[in-house]
Amino acid sequence: MRSTLRRTWAEINLDHLAENYRKIRTHVGSESGFVGVVKADAYGHGAIHVSRVLQDLGADYLAVSSIDEAMELRFNGITMPVLILGYTPVEQVARLIEFDITQAVPCRDKALEYSREAEKLGARLKAHIKVDTGMSRLGFFCEGDCFRSGTDDIAKVCGLPGLDVEGIFTHFAVSDEPGEECLEYTRHQLDLFLKVIHEAEKKSGRSFRLRHCANTGATVRYPDTYLDMVRPGILLYGYGEFARELGLKPVMSLKTTVSTVKNYPPETRISYGGTYVTDRPTRMGVLPYGYADGFFRCLSNRFALMTPKGPAPVRGRICMDMCMVDLTEMPEVDQGSEIEIFGEKNPVEEMASAAGTIPYELVCAVSKRVPRVYMEEGKVIDRELLLRM
Repeated sequence: MRSTLRRTWAEINLDHLAENYRKIRTHVGSESGFVGVVKADAYGHGAIHVSRVLQDLGADYLAVSSIDEAMELRFNGITMPVLILGYTPVEQVARLIEFDITQAVPCRDKALEYSREAEKLGARLKAHIKVDTGMSRLGFFCEGDCFRSGTDDIAKVCGLPGLDVEGIFTHFAVSDEPGEECLEYTRHQLDLFLKVIHEAEKKSGRSFRLRHCANTGATVRYPDTYLDMVRPGILLYGYGEFARELGLKPVMSLKTTVSTVKNYPPETRISYGGTYVTDRPTRMGVLPYGYADGFFRCLSNRFALMTPKGPAPVRGRICMDMCMVDLTEMPEVDQGSEIEIFGEKNPVEEMASAAGTIPYELVCAVSKRVPRVYMEEGKVIDRELLLRM
């Protein structure tokens, strides 16, 4: 659906996406494949458009969180392999098989359920084994005394009827963190993962066709983790210190406009709670951007948005649909002026730091009422609004 309003919008630069992909592939080398992580609507960037670019560029796999995300891709012309990283109910196995979707298998019980259901259908479900090497979340636990039982279970799963166990993977917990302790922990996770693979293959008499574990931090810093495929997440979209190391560019620029300009005398309380009081004659701009659009309320009085003439500090509490910025020193900025919330001139990393969070959360938080505007070669090629009308 197309928005009829020039209110607040997210520009998605597909040229930056393609350039980032190529740079990551160059960094990794030609021996390893590439998994494009497009869960959570491609981290807020639009999973369909991002996946089309990756498919055209020759990526090897896509990764999503749920069957609904996978089906969205299939119903919109994405034919390349798709891996579901999260849980899928056994009742959905028929759809997984019908639409050629790969399912992560985190434990023996789930594997047995999937196997029985696939057998009933007279078909095989493609699966990737998930190994818990230290994330302490999903996966076959193979640490310490559990190594033997864990690898026994993986080997048994590899031989279950109805399953085509194509791959095996794990997820690093601190590969993006600095320090010797995190380095050692990541090395331990990798060593354990490789030992699990060796033992499971020996016990099952089968080889895994795809082994993958390199997330964003590992893709940049740990070349020995590349194995058969790398699986960077936020790196592809050009945010964070690792993206800067590789010279990647942010794919999303979030923008709005000045809807109203008002002049206030000194001692005027601004917004809910009166947390900001003017100390001089103040020219205040009202922007149609609030916490319902993804502007965290904790940034009230703590952040500045970028005008054509420089940063304008946020004044008063951020509202559901609006916020206020101080334009006193910028007489040229007026009603209708374009404001960059975050992007190339106002990095999302700075907003994340001020909010005490990470860029992932901010780009994922851009709400469905914010239209995505897709750009190629400086031109708008499509617009998308997720609201139902």
